[in-house]
Amino acid sequence: MIRDPLAAYPGSVVLDGGLATELEERGADLRDPLWSARVLVEDPGRIVDVHRAYVDAGADVLISASYQASFEGFAARGFDQSAAASLLRRSVELARDAAATVERPVLVAASVGPYGAVLANGAEYTGDYGLGDATAARAALRAFHLPRAEALADAAPDLLAIETIPSLVEAEALVEVLETLGDVPAWVSFSCRDEAHLSDGTRIADAVDVVASCSRVVAVGVNCTPPAFLPDLLGVVVGRTSKALVAYPNRGATWDAGTKTWTGDAVPGGFGPLALELRDAGARLIGGCCGTRPADIADVLNAVRSAR
Repeated sequence: MIRDPLAAYPGSVVLDGGLATELEERGADLRDPLWSARVLVEDPGRIVDVHRAYVDAGADVLISASYQASFEGFAARGFDQSAAASLLRRSVELARDAAATVERPVLVAASVGPYGAVLANGAEYTGDYGLGDATAARAALRAFHLPRAEALADAAPDLLAIETIPSLVEAEALVEVLETLGDVPAWVSFSCRDEAHLSDGTRIADAVDVVASCSRVVAVGVNCTPPAFLPDLLGVVVGRTSKALVAYPNRGATWDAGTKTWTGDAVPGGFGPLALELRDAGARLIGGCCGTRPADIADVLNAVRSAR
């Protein structure tokens, strides 16, 4: 029987916001293929500070700084397999350190970002990886994700945050990975191009069916997707599974892979009203992704508190 860490939360669960966004606001230079994982190597204390800011804002869940961390990425910086595994585990430990600064329970979710994030070319928003046909791509993605998922699971997070998944074939590979990890619970959230499709054009209904069938998956949903698409997407998800729904949109900005910056903001009214809209659409886990900051998470908390 898979342990569901969300069972301790009877109502809405507040996730944190953009880790990389807040790191940059605090002066970190993320113009690097490792992105936030660069700070994991060079200044881990800064990551703890950002985690603490989200805890102070009311987050019930902290997502580790491992989204763009990989054995391949660390190898390019001269880290061997053992050192890379240690850094992946360290990302979970840093989040745990921040969670321990308050008396209330705060869960730690180890981020498992998509293969496209490691390419650092924006492919996580297209799913275009160039890995051959579906069979070859699934095998390559399974081989890529398994060792990093194992390293993160070794750090004993409360669950894995398998996030920003842009394609059906990557979702299939990750379900295969989860089946090898024992009793580690996970949520799976997708990046989407519109109100009904993943970033690669797959119907979200088909993707939900794949991941919701996995006993290790305790929540399914959408992240790093423009807020305007979320209500319709969640409507599809809630019709395909009885598992908890997770929703943490970005600010509706557009990612420029060349400059590695976001432009635009589609949440001028703030994340409080948006959180209520997402809750009404069925979301139980609600937070923010790229472009969001601790003040946004405080808005989420204040908005959903009456329903908790």
